[in-house]
Amino acid sequence: MTPAARDLTQDMRLLTGGSFAMGSDQYYPEERPQRQVRVDPFWIDETPVTNRQFDAFVRATGHKTLAEIAPDPKDYPGMLPHMARPGSLVFTPPGEPVPLDNPGGWWAFHFGAYWRRPYGRHGPKAADDHPVVHVAYADAEAYARWVGKDLPTEAEWEFAARGGLEAREFAWGDELAPDGKMLANYWQGQFPSENLELDGWARTSPVRSYPANGHSLFDMIGNVWEWTSDWYAEGAALKSPSPCCLPQNPRGGPLEGSYDPQMPDIPIPRKVIKGGSHLCAETYCQRYRPAARHPESIDSATTHLGFRCVVRK
Repeated sequence: MTPAARDLTQDMRLLTGGSFAMGSDQYYPEERPQRQVRVDPFWIDETPVTNRQFDAFVRATGHKTLAEIAPDPKDYPGMLPHMARPGSLVFTPPGEPVPLDNPGGWWAFHFGAYWRRPYGRHGPKAADDHPVVHVAYADAEAYARWVGKDLPTEAEWEFAARGGLEAREFAWGDELAPDGKMLANYWQGQFPSENLELDGWARTSPVRSYPANGHSLFDMIGNVWEWTSDWYAEGAALKSPSPCCLPQNPRGGPLEGSYDPQMPDIPIPRKVIKGGSHLCAETYCQRYRPAARHPESIDSATTHLGFRCVVRK
């Protein structure tokens, strides 16, 4: 079914908007300061975009994702010639504990890895009801355009993820696993070598596998990180044009400030991603929270990065 043949807001939830406490002063510096902001009403997808949905887009448009296109060595100074082949980053757990200051210990570039074959050309096919992964920002944006939607701002995404709970650490309250119950797909055990799989999944899980939040939205936390449309900025502080008013529909940026200062030779801007993934762990990355945010280069495509869409009223 083409987008024009169905209701644009099918399988979406209407959020009435309002003010909320965005960010956190309790965890990572980039989340500070916690501040009051306001968003207008908007519709948001109940789940991350699935492989089934993305397949319909690809069949209709012939879209090729960034992971299916060989990188141009001119864009990546110092890249070895044999790496100029299509592929993507795949989480590859080491057989023993490794230092946590080097992500190269658990990420590997796999030739032939893309959304249909998320673990490489010899791995299993992507399951229809799992979130699509290996989508760079331009791929997510192209899908959103095709269905007549947009990608959420960081503020919209966080408002939705909180599910109406004000200033709580998690999307369901202040306990990560109340009474031992797993409420999202995240990592249990010593990351990245020991996954206890108490939540039942080693990698991605089918959407709707865990309870919805207070806004009847699924997988806002864990499973896959999700793209937002905001350029990343180190400082999260927001200013209102008037001291009497809350920031209304705040946006990130500017573009010029989104580049990674540690990679001056490869000037690729970064967007904000939200929600954490199945690789977030208490022992390493406690970003399975609505306030958590992370910078991601727009050319990134990995086994734990997806998206969902919004429609603004």
